[in-house]
Amino acid sequence: MSVVSQVILNADDELRYPTTGELKAIEEFLKTGEQRTRIAATLSENEKKIVDQASRELWRRRPDFIAPGGNAYGQKQRALCIRDYGWYLRLVTYGVLAGDQTPIEAIGIVGVREMYNALDVPVPGMAEAIRCLKEASLNLLSDEDAAEAQPYFDYIIQAMS
Repeated sequence: MSVVSQVILNADDELRYPTTGELKAIEEFLKTGEQRTRIAATLSENEKKIVDQASRELWRRRPDFIAPGGNAYGQKQRALCIRDYGWYLRLVTYGVLAGDQTPIEAIGIVGVREMYNALDVPVPGMAEAIRCLKEASLNLLSDEDAAEAQPYFDYIIQAMS
């Protein structure tokens, strides 16, 4: 949840106006808005490039995934994996825009381990895929923007580890 939403909910729960400190927190959050939207735009505009690069790197690191018997063997299975990579990249942009990991958790992390285990998808492999997405994504960003985006990838990786 963004700082703005949290401040409003807290103030409303206590039937009060936002405090000076809360307003300062909103002001600081708004100052980073241009950076957060720039990061989200770069990631979304380059989704195909990022996903393609991350996929190639994952298959290079883990050729067993695309070998016969692997979870990404065959066109259909590989397409499903690539679809998931795009989905996780989109989740990262939600977190970056909100300036918070709550959207990532609420939309995409709760139950992810159980889902992949039920589908017999190796969760460590998904964590490795997110590492590849992270590398491909951060390479497109300035150092400052990469430092801002990195924790959102790390949050997903940690949740899958």
